[in-house]
Formats: sequence, structure tokens, C-alpha cells
Amino acid sequence: MENIKRDLAVVIMAGGAGTRFWPLSTEQKPKQFLNLFHDNRSLLQKSYDRVAGLVPDDRILVLTNKSFMDMVAEQLPEIPSENIIGEPMRRDTAAAVCLGAALCQERFGNPVIATLTADHMIEPIELFRGTLLSAMDAGHQNSVLYTFGVQPSYPATGYGYLELGRKVHEDNGIEHFELLRFKEKPDLETAEAYLRSGRFRWNSGMFVWRTDTILKEMERHISRHLEAISDAVRYDCTPQWPEMLEKAFSALEAISIDYAVMEKAQEVRCVDCRFSWSDVGGWNAMKDYMPRDKAGNYLRGQVKSMDSNGNLVFCEDRDEKVLLISVKDLIVVRTGGKTLITHKDHTEDIKKLVQED
Repeated sequence: MENIKRDLAVVIMAGGAGTRFWPLSTEQKPKQFLNLFHDNRSLLQKSYDRVAGLVPDDRILVLTNKSFMDMVAEQLPEIPSENIIGEPMRRDTAAAVCLGAALCQERFGNPVIATLTADHMIEPIELFRGTLLSAMDAGHQNSVLYTFGVQPSYPATGYGYLELGRKVHEDNGIEHFELLRFKEKPDLETAEAYLRSGRFRWNSGMFVWRTDTILKEMERHISRHLEAISDAVRYDCTPQWPEMLEKAFSALEAISIDYAVMEKAQEVRCVDCRFSWSDVGGWNAMKDYMPRDKAGNYLRGQVKSMDSNGNLVFCEDRDEKVLLISVKDLIVVRTGGKTLITHKDHTEDIKKLVQED
């Protein structure tokens, strides 16, 4: 395993944007950069923490929107500036994955690449690291694409699913399976059936593969992506790099790596993950990471309540004071002179109202 560790690379995809955590998150500062947790580490920093020490910092690439590059540098001073790659425009995950693989080939040869997300919560770290290294070891030995399937804890309709086939490997209790198919976000009845079957896992959006393996699959299925990005990567670390990267991205269609490659590839495996995982998709998801009072209110800040239960109150300034009187099931957020108040069942409407503003 020590030899494998010396030939690893990590690509962290950190270009997402969204407003589900409004008013804390905005298009200019999306959730991966937010200080949401008691340890004052953002989701991006937590993503780095999970792989720190497994690979040298100079073999960790962070792919982000070019407008976020300064925030990445501020939050991750350990990462060399040339490893913070600013995507000139959003072209979904196929472009990001292709760029990461092409850069790894250019800079490092043929490492095993872990392509990871920057906006998910994963615990405990040691179990994640063991699972990651198990997949990377298998990916080094075999020309296969690995994805990570998370044990579903409820019939979620907001996640894609992976259907497992036969078990092909076991490594200190970590099981590897053939992957039969990807399934899109299901309705509730279908999700419940998936859970009962025991064959399905949530699609975490994380991957492991040898560089040559993923590049061959890209040449087979998205050759235009690979050609355009490979042409740009020849200018890596030169003054022409930003211009050539923008030229490459402007020629690409926006498509996910699942649609573009993973669903079409023949040799795909899934490592069965036993760590806890959340995409922290909105304010309701924060209940798992906030202290709760005796009435079932989840609180950050100086909060007092009377005849109130099931509420979530989040104050960016922990000294800010909020009083709750005879209310239930509300989301209350205070930050920077902005306030959000909504019922917990209507958080999906935040995006609509923000867009109208």
C-alpha cells in the first residue's frame, strides 16, 4: 500500500453554486465555503482534511469556478496556487472530471485519482480514509472505474441510486461490488422498493480510477471533451493557460460524468460505504450537526424559547439574540442584516424567492 500511496492524486470538485442556504449562501459564496459547523471548518476545508496526509499537498488539485479561486486559496493555504484551477464557466461534472484527469496525466503521469466532492459531510474520517484507500488499491490493480455507494438510511427521492451486482472483492470488511446500473432520482414508492431490496445505494458522486482508465473511457464516450481539454492542458502553468482553458470550455456541452461516461462504461464497480454521508442540501439537513434543546429546537446563537418546538435557529453571529414564542417547525436564520423565516416543509421555495429579488 505504501507504493500505492506515493502514486495517488486527489481532485476536489469545488465549483458548485446555489442559494439553498440563503441568506448565508449566495451565488458569490456557496455552501462549500460557509462556516456552518461548530469546529469553524467549511465543507471545503473538511474535504481537504479527509485526504490530508494520504497524498502530498502538491498532488491535490482543487477545481472551482474562477471567481472562487481567491476563497479557495484563503481557506486552503496548504494547496499550491497552481493547483487551484479556475473553470471559466460551468459545464457540469464531465468537464471538471476530464480537466482533472488531463492535468493529472500532464503533471503526474498515471496516478490513481480520487475525484471527490467539496460540499458533502462525511464521518468518521478514518472509516472514509480506509474505504478510499481500498478503492484506490483496487483501482491501481484493475482497469475499472470505481464509484462510492452510500447505505441509504431512508427512502430519499432527492438522490440518484446505484444498483449493486455480485460481490467481487472484500478488503478488511470493505466490500466491492459490480455495478449493474445507475438510477435517477426516484419517486417515493420506487425509493421505498429500493430500500426493501437491499441492492441499492445512494450515489455519492465520488469516484476512483487510474488516469489511463478514465481517459480511455472519455476517448470512447466524450472524445470532444477530451480533445478540447487536452489541447488546453498543453498550456498548463503558462501565461496562455486561462485563455486556452476558456476556449476549451466554451466549446463543450454541459453534461454530468454519470450521463456522459459512467452509465455507458462496461467495467464499473462500487465500493460499499459504511460511513455516514450527507450532501447537506439545505437548512433542514443542519439538524444533524446542531445542538438541540429539551423542546426539540436546534439552536445556534443566544436563543430563548417558550412553548416552541421543532424549530431551527441559526445565527452567524453566535452572540445574536432570538426569542421564540409559541411557534413550531420554523427555520429562522440571521446573518449580515438579512433574515429568513420559513416553515421547515417549504425550504425548497427559498430559491424561487431569491431569484425574484
